[in-house]
Amino acid sequence: MNNLLDGIEEVLLMGPGPSSVPPQVYEAIGKKTLGHLDPYFLKIMDELKERLRTLLNTKNNLTVPISGTGSAGMEACFVNLVEPGDRALILVNGVFGVRMREVASRLGANVDALEFTWGAPVAVADVAKKLGETPYRIVAVVHAETSTGVRNPVDEIGALLRGSDTIYLVDTVTSLGGIEVRMDDWGIDALYSGTQKCLSCPPGLAPLSFSEKAMAKLGARKSKVPNWYLDISLIANYWGQNRVYHHTAPVNMTYALYQALLLILEEGTQKVFKRHLDNHLLLVKGLEEMGLKMVVEEPWRLPMLNTVWCPEGIDELAVRRRLRSEFKIEIGGGLGPLAGKIWRIGLMGHTARKENVERFLDALRKSIS
Repeated sequence: MNNLLDGIEEVLLMGPGPSSVPPQVYEAIGKKTLGHLDPYFLKIMDELKERLRTLLNTKNNLTVPISGTGSAGMEACFVNLVEPGDRALILVNGVFGVRMREVASRLGANVDALEFTWGAPVAVADVAKKLGETPYRIVAVVHAETSTGVRNPVDEIGALLRGSDTIYLVDTVTSLGGIEVRMDDWGIDALYSGTQKCLSCPPGLAPLSFSEKAMAKLGARKSKVPNWYLDISLIANYWGQNRVYHHTAPVNMTYALYQALLLILEEGTQKVFKRHLDNHLLLVKGLEEMGLKMVVEEPWRLPMLNTVWCPEGIDELAVRRRLRSEFKIEIGGGLGPLAGKIWRIGLMGHTARKENVERFLDALRKSIS
C-alpha cells in the first residue's frame, strides 16, 4: 500500500510558522510514550514548568503548556478571564488583534477596540487616553504581530495598568524565544504562546501563565468557565500537586517542548536573542540590496518575522510557489489588507541561522529576476 509519508520532503521553513525543528527535538518526540500519570512523566512536567518560568521571567505558579496550538492558548485566557458584560479593550494592529476581539465578543464581553495602522505599532498615548476615559476589566494586546512583523510596546502599556484592577493579557506566540519576554516586570497578568515559532517545536502545545491576580479573577467568577476542556481551574489540578486527571496529556509533545526549552537555555537566552537579531539584520541588508523595501519602520521590526513589500509587477504568489517547488523553501504571504502585497519571512528559532538567510536570498534573487 502506498504511504504518503514516504514522500515528505525536507523543506526550509521560513514562513510565519511552523519553524524548522532541530534534530534533538525530533529525537525527543520519538521517545517511548509513558502514561500521563506515570511518576517519571510527572518529573518531566515539573521541570518543564521551571524552564517555562525561566524563559518567561516569571514566578507564577500557574505556568503550564495547554494541550493545543497557540490559538487554544488564546481561547483559554479569554474563556477563563472574561465573563458576560466585562468591559474589554483590545488593541488591534493586525490579524491576531482582530482574532482577540472576536473571541472576547463571543464570550459576551463589552468590547472596545483601538485600531492602529497595520504595519505600525500600538500608540501608547492613545491607549493612555482611552484608559483615562473608561475603566476596563481586561486589556489585551499582541506582543509580536505575526501578520505584519510589528513589535508592540508591551512594557509601556503594562506601565499604564500597574496598580489597577485591570487584567493585562498578552499574546507572545511569535515573540517567546526570539526576543525577551519579562512577564512579571511588565505587569502581565495572563500570557499565552505557541510551540511552533521561536521555540522550534512542532505545533501542538501552547505555553500559558497566569499571575495571582488572574487566578483571583478566575476564582471570583460568578459563573462556570463555559469551556470545560480549557478550564484552567481543572487543568491546574493536573499540573499541580494533586495530579487530578483532566484529559490525556500529549505525552510525546511534552517531551518535545521539554527538549526545545533545554536547547534554548543551554545556548543561553541572550545568545539566542542575538542570533535572531544578527540574522534579521543580514536578511534586511540582502533584501535592501535587491531594492526591496521593508513594511515596518526599523524601531518596531521583529527580528523573527520580517515583512517586505512585493515589487510592482511581480506575482507574489508565483514567487512563493517557485521558492517552494524549486528551492524547497517556504515563506508566507500577506493577510487581510496586506494579502497579495507582502511576503512574510520567518527567522524563528532553529531557522535563524546565517546559512539559511544566504540560501533564501540567493533563491529569492533567482525567483524575482
